[in-house]
Formats: sequence, structure tokens, C-alpha cells
Amino acid sequence: MPYLWEFKGRVILALSLLILAKLANVSVPLALKEIVDALDQPRAMLVLPVFFIVGYGVLRLCSTLFGELRDAVFAKVTQRAIRRIANKVFSHLHTLSLRFHLERQTGGVSRDIERGSRGISFLMNFMLFNILPTLLEISLVMAILISKYDIWFSVIIFCTLLAYITLTLIVTEWRMIFRRTMNTMDSKANTQAVDSLLNYETVKYFGNETWEARRYDEHLQSWEKAAVRNQISLASLNAGQSLIIAIGVTLLMLLASERVIEGSMTLGDLVLVNAFMLQLYMPLHFLGFVYREIRHSLADMERMFSLLDENKEIQDDPNAKTLNAQHPAIRFEHVNFGYESNRQILFDVSFDIPAGKNIAVVGQSGSGKSTLARLLFRFYDVQVGYILINNQDIRDVTQQSLRAAMGIVPQDTVLFNDSIYYNIAYGHPDATQEEVFTAARSAHIHDFIESLPEKYETVVGERGLKLSGGEKQRVAIARTILKNPEILIFDEATSALDSKSEKLIQAELKRIATNRTTLTIAHRLSTIADADQILVMDQGRIIERGNHHQLLIANNVYARMWELQQQEENDVLT
Repeated sequence: MPYLWEFKGRVILALSLLILAKLANVSVPLALKEIVDALDQPRAMLVLPVFFIVGYGVLRLCSTLFGELRDAVFAKVTQRAIRRIANKVFSHLHTLSLRFHLERQTGGVSRDIERGSRGISFLMNFMLFNILPTLLEISLVMAILISKYDIWFSVIIFCTLLAYITLTLIVTEWRMIFRRTMNTMDSKANTQAVDSLLNYETVKYFGNETWEARRYDEHLQSWEKAAVRNQISLASLNAGQSLIIAIGVTLLMLLASERVIEGSMTLGDLVLVNAFMLQLYMPLHFLGFVYREIRHSLADMERMFSLLDENKEIQDDPNAKTLNAQHPAIRFEHVNFGYESNRQILFDVSFDIPAGKNIAVVGQSGSGKSTLARLLFRFYDVQVGYILINNQDIRDVTQQSLRAAMGIVPQDTVLFNDSIYYNIAYGHPDATQEEVFTAARSAHIHDFIESLPEKYETVVGERGLKLSGGEKQRVAIARTILKNPEILIFDEATSALDSKSEKLIQAELKRIATNRTTLTIAHRLSTIADADQILVMDQGRIIERGNHHQLLIANNVYARMWELQQQEENDVLT
């Protein structure tokens, strides 16, 4: 209703045209009766009923014309509702937590939105313009028959309608099981297909094309079984509906014929009753179809609206303020965190990043380094402790202002399937072309882009697969440089680069990090040797802290890691 009522003028006009169309439609048999009665005279008395014939033609035209005008007037209402709801679901998905998106199945979600949008279009059009007008037409016909003819005509029509509707409701409810199964299997098949195509190279590496096709076909097989049952049950329903209508029409014609023989009804009355029954039969038969499709549409929409029911795990406080990001100082204070309640990742983590300083975090894989970045971006909330920026708890500021102040170069760079220019400009969509080029030069990727046939308009492919790991990482660095944030996070930002490129990029990263508050997550210790402070993590705890020189003197975990990596580099050189 809220989406309908946005255009209340159009809705009211469309309903008015609908009523006019139905009144014209119901008047057609009345004009036909007058024509038949006028012509059912001895030849000497016969006069061509021009008025009724012209009226009959005009009414026929009006019943169609008003219907077409109604559709034209209502088109904007339907399409706007689809746009509004689809956009609402899309926007809502972006407000959901990282946890939801790590668990979701992209193919299934996209198919649910697609089917749900189609369902809305069908529901709005047919609910308003088929069910309501059919009920209106049935009421008008019943009123005319009761006022003009024997009560038995109305009784037969009423009993026929009752039997028809009862059969339709019962069988359609039973058939919904098959429809829901079809939707589930369709979403699963689409999920598996999208997942397989996104991992095309992996499928090829292991020669599992046949295996993937077989898995896909298993879902389609389940869908096929449900679809066949759905179709068979539909054929049974249609046959039952046709039987009920046929019995009703036969009884009406028998009764009308008997009244004509008795002389209480004219031949025109017989034609009128028959025309009314045929006129009711078509929309009634269509009503059965519409009801089935509405139930199907509701089933299709269930899954889409269930996405809207997904609760936002991370929400702004009603009194959330804008983050003060000028010269930001960051503090982690006794932070405990786990992605699952039974698996804790961080244990009593406390450290400070003074304004304009660079703090590096090192440790074995799985020690909780990247989790720090996710918590700082507030993709998750800490279970115990606080994360403060300029003494503001990040839970008390708006997510928009928090993330606007931060830029990240992630370890795993994922790009949009668009041009290189678009992917760099994504860091600051309103940036000028020269600013984008300057950011690309800072990331040492401008010359490479200019060497490509299509230069900055080169499309990078799904998830950036047309670029190498190092090229993708440099695009990510350019994107972050363009954003020009107050807080920088480098999550193994040079892990995909060769030694020569790494030295160039490291120098550039050091330049852009000057006077910015920086958190550097690293695996190669040589890249963070000049950090203001280095935190060594192990199994979610900070076990050492200090600068590079202090940690080497301490001769503990960091010193052993440094020695091992230096030895590995020497082995490579020799």
C-alpha cells in the first residue's frame, strides 16, 4: 500500500477507468438482447435497430479502450514500486554485517531478488486489475439477473462460482508445495552455477568440468521433478474448473430454454443469459489463473522479503555523532573478540596508535592481525573492551563518518568488473581525471595502464581476474591514495609484488603515510623495520612490543622471525 499510495491520483484514475470498462462490458449483453428482440419480429414489422447496433459497437470499444487507458495510467505506479522495493532490498543488503555476506550465496540471493521483483509486478497488476474487476463484474451480473429474471438463474450462477472458487483454493494451496520446492532448487542451482563460474580457473586446474556439470544437474533434476508435478497438478485443476463451468452453463441454458418455450422469456433474454455466462466464464477462468499466479508471486516474494527481515548486526546508535578525524589517535583497550561464541580470536588486546604514527602488527597466519582491521572498520563489534579514535568509542559515531576517515589496501584485492579508471576512481568518485592519473602515478601503475591498447578504459574482468596480483594491488593502492584518508591500513599491501616493485611501492607508501595515523599488517618484516612500534601477535595475544631495534635486542619471537626471513632471502639470492 505505501508504494501504491505514492501515486494516489494515478491509482484513483486507474480504478475509475476500471469501473467504466466493467460497466461498458456488462452493458454489451443488454444491447445485444435489444438487437435480437428487435430482429425477432415478423418481416413486415422489422425495422433495423440502428441505435442499438451503434450502441453495441461503442460499448465494445469502451470496454477495451478504458482498459488500455487504465494500463497506461497505472504503468508508472507498478514500475516505480518495483524500482523502490528492489532498491530497498539492495540498499538493505549493503547495511548487513560482514558476517551475513560471508555466509550468503550470491547466486541464490540474486535469483531471489529477480523473482521477487517479477512477483511484485504481477501481484500489483493482477490483484488490482483482475481480481477486483472480476468481483465487480460478478456482482453487477448477479444484480441484473436477480432484478430481471427468475431467482434460479442467480442460484445456479452462485453455486457454480462457489464450487469453482472452493476447488481453486484447495488445489492451489496443495500445489504451493511444488512451487516452493521449485524456487529452492532454482536458487541452489543458480548458486552452484555462479560459484562454479567464479572459480573457473580452479575447475580447469583440477579437470572437474564433468563433476561441476553433474552437481548442477542434480539440482536441476530436483527442480524438474517439482516442475513436472506442478504442471500435472495444474492440468488437473484446469480440467476440474472447466467441468464446473460446463455444468453451470448447461444448467443455465436448460433453464433459459425452458422459460423461452413457456413464453416468460424472449429469445433476446436467452442470448443475454448465455452472453452473461460466457462473459463471466472468461474472467472466472482467468481468476483461477490469477489466484494461482498471485500465490506463486507471494511464494517468489517470500524469499526476497526475508532478506529485508535480516537484522542489521551493526547499527548506528540513535544518538551517533560524526567522528572527529582530525589528527586521529587510535586506542584498542582490553579488546576480546570472536567470530563465533565458541571460538575466540583476540584476547585482552591493548595498544595505542598515536596521531601521525605508524604501528605495525606481525605474527603467524591466524594470529588475529587482519581481525584488527575489520574491527577498526566496525564490520564487527567487540565483545569486551573498547576501540577509541580521538577518545570517541567507534560504536558511538556514525559508520559513514568512521569509514570515510579510513583507507585500506587489503591483502586480497577484489576489483569491480569495470574499467581500470572506474576502479581507481572508486576511492573518490567525484575526483577529476587528473587526480585519478596522479594517484595512478603514485602507485607506479600509470605507465603500465598507458601501455594497454584501451588504456584506462581497459575492463579488468570479474573480480579483476584479467590483471595480475601485483597489478590489482597497485590499483588498490592508487584507489586508497585517491581517497586521501586520515587513517591508513596496509594489510600486507605489497604481498603480491616482486622485490623491485615492492621497494618502489614501499617508498611511496611511506611517503603517503607521513603525518597519517597508520596501521600496517605485515608478513615480511623488512617492510616494517622503520615502524614507530611493532606488535608481535600469537594466537590472538600481543606477546611482544617495541621498535625494530628493541625487539632484536630482546632476542625473542620477533628476533627469531627476523633471522629466519633474512636467511630465506639470502638463500634466494645465492
